[in-house]
Amino acid sequence: MKTILEQISETVSRGFEKAGYDASYGKVGLSNRPDLCEFQCNGAMAGAKAYHKAPIMIANEVAEVLKDESAFSEIGAVAPGFLNIKVSDDFLAEYLNGMRTGERFGLEVAAPKKIIVDYGGPNVAKPLHVGHLRAAIIGESVKRICRYMGNEVIGDVHLGDWGLQMGLIITELKKRCPDLPYFDESFTGEYPKEAPFTLSELEEIYPAASAKSKEDDAFKEEALEATKQLQKGNRGYHALWEHIMNVSVPDLKRNYADLSVDFDWWKGESSVDKIIPGMVDDMKKNGFAHESEGALVVDVAEQSDTKEIPPCMILKSDGAALYTTTDLATLVDRKNNFDPDHLIYVVDKRQEMHFIQVFRCAKKTGIARKDTQLDFLGFGTMNGKDGKPFKTREGGVMRLETLIADIRETMLKKITENHETDPQEAEKTARIVALAAIKYGDLSNQATKDYIFDTDKFTSFEGNTGPYILYTIVRIKSILAKYKDALSGASALPEVIGLPQNDAEKALMLEITKFSQVIALSYEEIAPHRICAYIYDVCNAFNRFYHETRILTEEDTARKEGWIALLILTRDILETSIDLLGFAAPEKM
Repeated sequence: MKTILEQISETVSRGFEKAGYDASYGKVGLSNRPDLCEFQCNGAMAGAKAYHKAPIMIANEVAEVLKDESAFSEIGAVAPGFLNIKVSDDFLAEYLNGMRTGERFGLEVAAPKKIIVDYGGPNVAKPLHVGHLRAAIIGESVKRICRYMGNEVIGDVHLGDWGLQMGLIITELKKRCPDLPYFDESFTGEYPKEAPFTLSELEEIYPAASAKSKEDDAFKEEALEATKQLQKGNRGYHALWEHIMNVSVPDLKRNYADLSVDFDWWKGESSVDKIIPGMVDDMKKNGFAHESEGALVVDVAEQSDTKEIPPCMILKSDGAALYTTTDLATLVDRKNNFDPDHLIYVVDKRQEMHFIQVFRCAKKTGIARKDTQLDFLGFGTMNGKDGKPFKTREGGVMRLETLIADIRETMLKKITENHETDPQEAEKTARIVALAAIKYGDLSNQATKDYIFDTDKFTSFEGNTGPYILYTIVRIKSILAKYKDALSGASALPEVIGLPQNDAEKALMLEITKFSQVIALSYEEIAPHRICAYIYDVCNAFNRFYHETRILTEEDTARKEGWIALLILTRDILETSIDLLGFAAPEKM
């Protein structure tokens, strides 16, 4: 089903053609003056030069041709040459009924692609903190949008599980418990099945070791050597690594589940370690990699560059791998296992140069196909009200589960203050609304921009917030439930949307028609914030319609049924949209 803009543009294009002008001038857009018209075409302005005519003359001729067009209730030319358009009630109702019965509300999807979304990126052995929030929330939404567009999509957490932090933990544990069998080179038996530490102990060991390495050069050297030995296959160290993974990953999964975020692949840097030697040999053999100051690099600068792009370093002078190495090996692994057409990396925008180097190196060396699309969606910082990175009141980095718990508590308090409710039901609702507050608060901002995480604002039931969106959906559900309760017997809910009866209803209908173009644009631009802006407009339009219309007390049955059918479509559009953002609506609030 073509978007409403495409359908109107086709009609106006035929008008240009009938008036003797090129049909390409008939492209229509949304009006930036909704008080004057609903849609607008400025093709006459563009055609004036080609046809040596005043724009207003061309616009008048086209308007004359289209004056009896059934799709339009009004079309007129205004200086200096715009075509102002209002669609007819019949056309609008027909379009919405087409949305109601069409798959994905009439959204047209292209040939499916294979897409990998790389998001999350936590280091194991460390608890998730608020710095992990944006990658998880944005990445989950991007994955869902890509799937809704008909693609085969893999979400990969890409764990940091093979770097220096492992060496730090092993070294610190050796200092504390030197008698453990993992550190006995002569030990040949089976290592214990139980880890020599709990999750809370592990979460204390890592920061202590990290702090020590910054003050004690000898300790850091030991940690670097332990990392190297782990990666070379030291049996005891590898057993400890398995313990670290077995203790850490379930906790990571639990935290991500609390955010309604899930991954298809739980792979990490360790999974590509064996790929690196062969990949490096190929780069050398094919003349892509060369030595520079002892390190192995691939030149990735291009003549068109306006800023310096340093070579992509593959191995350090001591032969150690880097993040670039593991990211390139990960691309090899992904190509071998999935052969994606498109990869999207949702990572802090401060890593942009790293990904420029990796992407260019991958294309130059053939690791990625020439036609593989590689996108870096760099996100900004989540800040506190002071404009600095979000922290606890004590100044430390806030754990993600603490932030979620705080927002839940705030929402629970607001819900129980508003009306009496069953405690268990209130708790369940608070969890749903808190997640919406957090996710919508983040996603309503353009991903690349920094934003202020304002708890008071994000948990408000008024304004551009998640709770406001959910409250609107619940209001619609309540009306539909009351209507259904009033029906006698097993009568089905009405399905056919009627002609708009007032300006508020037509405004709501027009907002709903934008669904396909908004979702397609969000997918094309990798921009979930566009969906947020859309559903906020739909909610505002619905609430205006609700306050101006006596829906349930309307005595005209046909009119009431048309409104109920419109409400069903509005609810379905909103619930589909928030699902693409990664949250859901409760039945009551």
